Amino acid sequence: MNEENAVSDDLKRQAAMFYNSTERERIKEHSEQSTSWRFWRKRRLVVSLLAFFGFFNVYALRVNLSVAVVAMTEPMETELENGTIVYLPEFDWSSQTKGLVLSSFFYGYIITQLPGGWLAAKIGGNRMFAIGVGMTSLLTLFTPPLAHTSTALLIAVRVIEGLFEGVTYPCIHAVWSCWAPSGERARLATFAFSGSYVGTVVAMPVCSLLAHYTGWPGIFYVFGIMGLVWTTIWWIVVKESPEKDPHITAAELKYIQETRGTTISGSQVRHPWREMLTSGPVWAIVAAHFSENWGFYTLLTFLPTFMQDVFKFKTSQTGWVSAVPYVAMALVLQAAGHAADWMLRDGLLSRTNVRKLFNCGAFLSQTIFMVAAAYAGSVTGCIVCLTIAVGLGGFAWSGFSVNHLDIAPPHASVLMGLSNTVATLPGIVSPPLAGSIVTDKTAEQWRYVFFISSAIYMLGAIVYFIFCSAEKQPWVLEIDNDASFDTDAASVTTARGYDNKALDTHSEM
Repeated sequence: MNEENAVSDDLKRQAAMFYNSTERERIKEHSEQSTSWRFWRKRRLVVSLLAFFGFFNVYALRVNLSVAVVAMTEPMETELENGTIVYLPEFDWSSQTKGLVLSSFFYGYIITQLPGGWLAAKIGGNRMFAIGVGMTSLLTLFTPPLAHTSTALLIAVRVIEGLFEGVTYPCIHAVWSCWAPSGERARLATFAFSGSYVGTVVAMPVCSLLAHYTGWPGIFYVFGIMGLVWTTIWWIVVKESPEKDPHITAAELKYIQETRGTTISGSQVRHPWREMLTSGPVWAIVAAHFSENWGFYTLLTFLPTFMQDVFKFKTSQTGWVSAVPYVAMALVLQAAGHAADWMLRDGLLSRTNVRKLFNCGAFLSQTIFMVAAAYAGSVTGCIVCLTIAVGLGGFAWSGFSVNHLDIAPPHASVLMGLSNTVATLPGIVSPPLAGSIVTDKTAEQWRYVFFISSAIYMLGAIVYFIFCSAEKQPWVLEIDNDASFDTDAASVTTARGYDNKALDTHSEM
């Protein structure tokens, strides 16, 4: 009797394995055949679109001061009490003071990376993301009056803004760990991240226009209000997981559950800190994130000033020209995400080799073009080289930025918090360093700033190539429960399968 029961159980397991394999193939085929143009019927695409606009606001709120500071320190026609006309800046800051003001945001930003990832895993990435953007937007509205009061208060409010915005990147990985199918991670994540660069592209010229027509305070009022409007929409629409979204179809829910891997939420979260902190693949991601951010933050912070110093651009021109490299970055990010997922889907390379190819190839190319930009003798040549260098960074983001989800999906938000903590250091170190190097505002001094960025790109490529992995790590903690989530939607995931409603194949994926 025991032998018969054992045989029966074995047959049941084999049948279940065959059923699950067949179901996965059917779901994949149905997903590929669904009409992609009706994106609003696919809730994961709605989440990605709103995340795109979230990062749009994140970077618009971050970059606004880089343009505003040019207007704030530009000499203006001023009439003295005796009637004499002189040209004086509204804020007479030295290059060191200007560097401190620009870097102050990152002093707060670096503190909340790990706590943000931990809180996102505990209470939901969607909530923390909204809180981060919303509070940064609110504080932005107070920036002009505080700046007029004292430089110290301006620095203080930028530090506090950084504290709230610091949770955003770790939180979005908590969202993707629940919402992103494994075969769509790169395209969903990179589309959302591209909002950062579109935000930069739009914010720089718009900030220049606002500074010209409304005065520099208008920059902070316009983008602060935009951020609050987005926060309200995100809070209402985006849920913690697909299981809690009342508008998701049963078929899409099942497709996500089948392909995203194990998820852990709330009080179940246990992070293996020692194993994470001694993992080579984790530190490969950290090194790559640091390298990419060094070059990006340097240009994000100082490109308007560089154009003014070297090519004698006016405030109204710097925003437009400085935005050009980020147009390339936003476009390349879209292509890179789809290319990475396509190579994985067709089996052209292993997941690890795809991540290495995209990341290291981008870094090596960026090294070359940053050096070329340093020696460009014309504004056209310089902008072309910088545009290629920044644009190629889009391929790197299809490497390291989704690598957290590859190696440890349940811990991705914390790992993003770790890598972005280290990757925030360039925002703190780079502006004061550039300010101390560029004391005479000459092209020769600016070359040293570009050389440093090139060297860091090269180092990041070497470290990532040696230590990168995209395989799930043995230290990943997973929990095998009867139900992964409580659900307000159409279906419940269990350790054995799905209820009958999730077998509906007439709904879109």
